[in-house]
Amino acid sequence: MLRRDFLYASLLALSLTVVSCTQGTSDNQTAGSSNTDKLASDSGSELIMGLIPAENNEEMVEKFEPMRAYMEEKLNRPIKVFTATDYAGVIEAMRQDKVDIAWFGPLSYVLAEQEAGAEAFATGVREKTGKSTYKSILVVPGDSYVKSIQDLKGKNVAFVDPASTSGGLVPSYLVLKATGQKPKDFFAKLTYAGSHDAAGMAVKNKTVDAAGTNDITYNKMLNKGLISQQSNRILLESDPIPGSPLAYRQELDEQTKNKIREIVLNAHEDIEVTGYGELLNYESATPKDYQIVRDMINTLEIAREEILK
Repeated sequence: MLRRDFLYASLLALSLTVVSCTQGTSDNQTAGSSNTDKLASDSGSELIMGLIPAENNEEMVEKFEPMRAYMEEKLNRPIKVFTATDYAGVIEAMRQDKVDIAWFGPLSYVLAEQEAGAEAFATGVREKTGKSTYKSILVVPGDSYVKSIQDLKGKNVAFVDPASTSGGLVPSYLVLKATGQKPKDFFAKLTYAGSHDAAGMAVKNKTVDAAGTNDITYNKMLNKGLISQQSNRILLESDPIPGSPLAYRQELDEQTKNKIREIVLNAHEDIEVTGYGELLNYESATPKDYQIVRDMINTLEIAREEILK
């Protein structure tokens, strides 16, 4: 179901951005430029790390910079950061061997596993909970009369991205379980905000009646004063979701894979580890950890084109 060739590969040069990160410097380049025609390294001299845009790209690069710099130092190899305008862009980049390692969400990882042979190896343990799991949440304006999913029938709702787990797949699953309908049939309008923080702001500004996002970005926005519990009320939260993994491309040599895995899993012994959310450390992740995501895809009967469009 999810194995068909990408239809949008020709759009890659328009949608992807490479952020060249050396210690203390960064340059933005388009993926179609002469400097980035071959991003992933076959010679072993340079590695490319992809980041899905769970939040705005600048913030994502900043979050992962300490880990990038640490990995670069320990590997003694340059590591550049690759970002995209949507989740599918990072999956496509790995499929084309233009990304060596990437931080995915659970759903985008499963898609990258099937489309690009991605191999999950680590996921961040959250400082607040001591666990790698997180939750999807449905959020409404604080003064909304909405008290249940059923009250959202015929409303204008925002999700994050078709390939987002907490901002796409899980909210869709919650709607189906509660109403027997898919979001596109239950809501009057379903839009994609592009990032979790954008979804949160859409609720605050009341441009939508509700949004699907996650507890990590919600708590970050609370702490930064961007939203409040009065402006953005949690309507419903999901069961725990397996953590967003770091994954390497299948064709990367085994020696490099093992080194990267060892460095990431032991990084907390040397530095304050960073990533998506406040983290204590990274722990091992394996493909079987994400079976619940595969099961949701099957339950929702989602075609590949619905996610990677």
